[in-house]
Amino acid sequence: MCTAVSMNTRSHYFGRNLDLAYHYDERVVIAPRHYPFSFRQLPALPSHLALIGTATVIDGYPLYYDATNEAGLSMAGLNFPSNAVYLPVTGGKDNISPFEFIPWVLAQCETIAQARALLDRVSLADLPFSKELSLSPLHWIIADRHASITVEPMADGLQIDDNPVGVLTNNPPFDHHMTNLTNYMMLSPASPRNAFAPGLHLSPYGFGMGAIGLPGDCSSASRFVRAAFAKFHSVCGASEAESVSQFFHILSSVRHIRGCVETDKGYAITVYSSCCNTDRGIYYYTTYENSRITAVDMHRENLDSDTLIAYPFQTRQDILFAN
Repeated sequence: MCTAVSMNTRSHYFGRNLDLAYHYDERVVIAPRHYPFSFRQLPALPSHLALIGTATVIDGYPLYYDATNEAGLSMAGLNFPSNAVYLPVTGGKDNISPFEFIPWVLAQCETIAQARALLDRVSLADLPFSKELSLSPLHWIIADRHASITVEPMADGLQIDDNPVGVLTNNPPFDHHMTNLTNYMMLSPASPRNAFAPGLHLSPYGFGMGAIGLPGDCSSASRFVRAAFAKFHSVCGASEAESVSQFFHILSSVRHIRGCVETDKGYAITVYSSCCNTDRGIYYYTTYENSRITAVDMHRENLDSDTLIAYPFQTRQDILFAN
C-alpha cells in the first residue's frame, strides 16, 4: 500500500510513501551515466541518463521503488494486487520485466512525451528477478513538471492514462479512482454555506467543516482522495525548505501508523517517505523511526562513473535536545 504525488511550486517535486509490513534494506541509490544497465530480453544500456532514487541492490543490480533522472523525469511503482497481469515474452515488442521498468524508462527518456513513445513498444513480461525473488504486482506513475501518466499492466496489455491529479495509490485501477473523486467534488477548505434548509438559521460551529466527508481511513481509495485534496489546496511558501516541508506534510496525511493496518505479514507502516526536487536532483527522505529529513544530492557525485553509489537509510530517531 503506497501513495505517490507529483507537485509544482517554484520547482517540481515528486515522491511517495512506501507502505509495507516488511522491508528489503532500502537505500538511496544513484546510478551514474555509465553504470551498465542490463535487461533480460533487450540490449544493455552502457551509457544513459543518471538516476537517483530508493532501491534495494541485489547482485549489484538496483531494484528501484521510485527514481528521478537528471532530466527531471520521475517514476514510482505501487502495489497493484489482483489487477496486474504480466504477459509471456511477446514477439515484436520490447519485453521488459517489471523489475527493469523504472531504469528502462528513466535511463532513456527526458519527458512524458518521450516516455509515451517508448511505452508504445513495451510489453511487461513475466520474467522474475530470480527463483527466490518473484515479481510484485505493480502499476506506475510517471511524471515531469508538466504532466503525469499512469501505467497499468492489464490482461489486454498496458493501459496508459493521463493523470491530471498527479496522485496514485493502489487498487482499484486508476479510472475508478477518477470516478470516485466525483463523490467528493462538493468538499472545500472554506466554511460551508447553508444549503440544507435556507429557512433555518444554520452556521458552522468551527473551522474545517467544508471538508466534512473527506475519508480518513487507510484504504487506497480513501488515500487517493485525501492526498488529492491536500495537494490541490496546498498553499506553500517560495523557498526550497518550505516546499520540501509542505510536500512531506501532504504525504503525512496518508501515512500508515504501526498497528492501524493489519496484513497477513504483520502491521503495515510507512517504511519511508520521499520527496525529490527533480529540477535540482536532490532526493529527500524520512523513515518510520527517523522523522528528520535527510537529503542526497546526485550532482555532488561523479555522474560520469560506472559504479553505483548507495547511501543507507538513516533509521534511528534523531532528537534535538534544546537544553
